[in-house]
Amino acid sequence: GNAEHGQTLFVSYGCTGCHTISTVDLPEPDVSAPVRIPLGGRVSKVKSYPELVTSIINPSHRFVPRRRPEEVSQNGESLMQVYNDVMTVTELVDLVSFLESQYVEFERPGYRYRSYSSSE
Repeated sequence: GNAEHGQTLFVSYGCTGCHTISTVDLPEPDVSAPVRIPLGGRVSKVKSYPELVTSIINPSHRFVPRRRPEEVSQNGESLMQVYNDVMTVTELVDLVSFLESQYVEFERPGYRYRSYSSSE
């Protein structure tokens, strides 16, 4: 995908209304937005391409019952617009390429995830 075009789409589709990316100069989020969701940055596990695609085509897929009320609509779904009938596949690929490029993986010093195996 074309990450540069994806950044343009991120702005034109109004994603900056609720989402921020600290490493990119983007329009300020809407101050009346019920929630501001930061994307990108330094993370211990980078969001995979499929996770990012799923987050766009099904924004409610990772919701848990304990979500704050201002983060969901009255029916318990994400407040994020579903773009399935709005965005082309090419645009989706470009947008995800842009988002994926904003994550930087780092190793947490001194911390190791415990390995679980069926033989233990």
